[in-house]
Amino acid sequence: MNLPESYIPILIQAGVAVGFVAVSLLGAHFLGPQQKKGNSVKNQSWECGVPSEGNARTPFSIKYFLTAVLFVLFDIEIVFFYPYAVNFREFGMEGFLAVLTFVAIFFMAFFYVWKRGALDWDK
Repeated sequence: MNLPESYIPILIQAGVAVGFVAVSLLGAHFLGPQQKKGNSVKNQSWECGVPSEGNARTPFSIKYFLTAVLFVLFDIEIVFFYPYAVNFREFGMEGFLAVLTFVAIFFMAFFYVWKRGALDWDK
């Protein structure tokens, strides 16, 4: 196998990463605390000292996940404004029009989500 020299550091880093993960998982398994099997009171779930109610596997409303995805989507939009804010003089009118296009697309997405009722919690 004849690899170019530029691949050697990448392979070393990948090997170190895989080795670290393997050592961490095996170390946690063998050196970590061992739980005893059984249905004792000590192994039951507690929430702040209050006995738990119901099953932990009850499904969440889709509104919860939809709100989380929308938050991430519109929050990431703000990250893209930082490079523009730092360099807005260098971008000139072409950069300004690009940012206006970017904002227009996100406003269209926002109004679409709003009209579809994704932001109404009462439904």
